[in-house]
Amino acid sequence: MTDNALPDNLLIDAYRNIKSNLAQKGFNVSEYNAIDYGIQFNISLSSWTGLLRVYKNKKGVIRIDYSQIKNHDKVAEIQSILEDIQDINKLQNLEISNLGFPIIGTDESGKGDYFGPLVSAGVYIDRNSANILRSLGIKDSKLLSDTKVLELAPKILSICKGQVSIIEISPEKYNDLYEQFQREHKNLNTLLAWGHTKAIEEILNKVECKIAIADQFADEKFIISKLQEKGRGLKLIQMHKAEQHIAVAAASVLARARFLIKLTQLSEDIGINLPKGSSQSVITNQCNK
Repeated sequence: MTDNALPDNLLIDAYRNIKSNLAQKGFNVSEYNAIDYGIQFNISLSSWTGLLRVYKNKKGVIRIDYSQIKNHDKVAEIQSILEDIQDINKLQNLEISNLGFPIIGTDESGKGDYFGPLVSAGVYIDRNSANILRSLGIKDSKLLSDTKVLELAPKILSICKGQVSIIEISPEKYNDLYEQFQREHKNLNTLLAWGHTKAIEEILNKVECKIAIADQFADEKFIISKLQEKGRGLKLIQMHKAEQHIAVAAASVLARARFLIKLTQLSEDIGINLPKGSSQSVITNQCNK
C-alpha cells in the first residue's frame, strides 16, 4: 500500500473502533492517513499529542503500533483502553460461529477487475446443506483456483436446490448505474449494496429467512432500507472476513464462477483474451492492442 492508496475496510473498521474507544476517555483522534500496509493518525489529550499506527498483515490480523509514542505512561494508558481492539479477530470468529441456521450469505466478484461484469450472489443454506458444502471443500473463492471454482459452482446450485440468486451487472449497466449514483453523491459501496440487496430480495421471494450475513463494505442501513416488505424483518450481519462463514463462502464461489464464465464469453465475442484484475499492466497491455 502506498501513501496514496486507500486503506481496506478492516483497517477503517479498526480506526473507527479505536476512535470510539479513545473518545469515550476524552481523547481527540484526527483523520487517518494511509501508509505502507496500514494507516496512521494523531491522538491528543489536553496539551499532549502522539502518533498511532495500525497495520494489517497478509492474514488479515490487525496490529496497533505504539512505537511512535515516547511517553511510556501514555502508552500504558492507551493500551488499557484499546485492549479489546487487539482481540477483534477472536471476537469476530466467535460471532460467526454463533449465527446459526438457516441463513442467507451474500458476496460479490468483479469489483476489482478492469474487464467483465460485477456479480453479486446470495445463497440460502440450512444446517444440513452447510455440512454438505463444507464436506465438498467450499471456502472463500479467493482461496480456490479458477478451475476449482468452476467445478464447485454447479454442485452448490444442485445442493441448494434453486434457493440462490445471482445478480449480474454488465459493464454497460455498471457504467449507467455508477453515473446515476455519482449524480446522487453516492459511491461504489452503494452500487455493491444494491447488488447484495437484489440477491437477498430474490431469495426471500423463494423462502423465508430471518438472518443474512455479508462482508462489511457499506452501512447496513442502506441495504435494509432498500429491501422490500419481505426483507424488512431481516437481521443483517456485516463483518470483515465474512467469507469464513459457509454461506458467504458459497456465495463467493457462485459469484466468481459467473464472473469467469462471462469474462470468457466476452473474450470470445470480441476475439481478445481479456485478463482478470486491474493492475496497470492489464490496462496498458489492452490499450496497446
